[in-house]
Amino acid sequence: MEETGRPKRPSGVARALYRVPIHLYRWNLGWLMGRRFLMLNHIGRRSGLMRRVVVEVVDRDAAQGTYTVCSGFGPGSDWYRNLLAEPKAVIQIGNKRMKVTAHPLDAESGADTMARYARRHPRSARALAGFMGFRVDGSEADFREAGRRLPFIRFEPRQ
Repeated sequence: MEETGRPKRPSGVARALYRVPIHLYRWNLGWLMGRRFLMLNHIGRRSGLMRRVVVEVVDRDAAQGTYTVCSGFGPGSDWYRNLLAEPKAVIQIGNKRMKVTAHPLDAESGADTMARYARRHPRSARALAGFMGFRVDGSEADFREAGRRLPFIRFEPRQ
C-alpha cells in the first residue's frame, strides 16, 4: 500500500453537489439513497448548531443495530471532529431515524472494517481507498493497512 496524499475538502460547485443528498433526506426521499448511505445529524463543536452530512455506510451489524462510516476527508473533517466533541447524534437510513452514540474505532478495528468492506464491495473499496489517498493492490493486507490509517466511527443505538 502506498500513500498518495489526502483529498482536498470540496469547495464551490463540488461542495454544493456533495450536499445534494441532504435535500433528498429532508424531502423524505432518503429511501432513494438505499442502505449504503446515511444522513448524520450532529451538533457543531463550536457553534452548538445542528449540522448534517450524508456519508457512506462501510459496515453494518444488523444484530447489534450498529453502522460504521469512514471520514473520507480524514480526521480533519468537521463532522468527524464534531462527533469526537459530542458523540450523541441522530442518523437516518432511508426514512428511519435512530438516536445513536458515536464511537471512534481503533486502528485494528478499522483494519477489520476495511477488509470486510473490500470483500463485499471490491471495486468500491479500491475506489474509496484511492479517493482517500491510498494506492492499494487489491490484497486484503493492503486494505487492512489502509484501514489502520483511516478514521472510522461506529454508531451504536441509544435509548
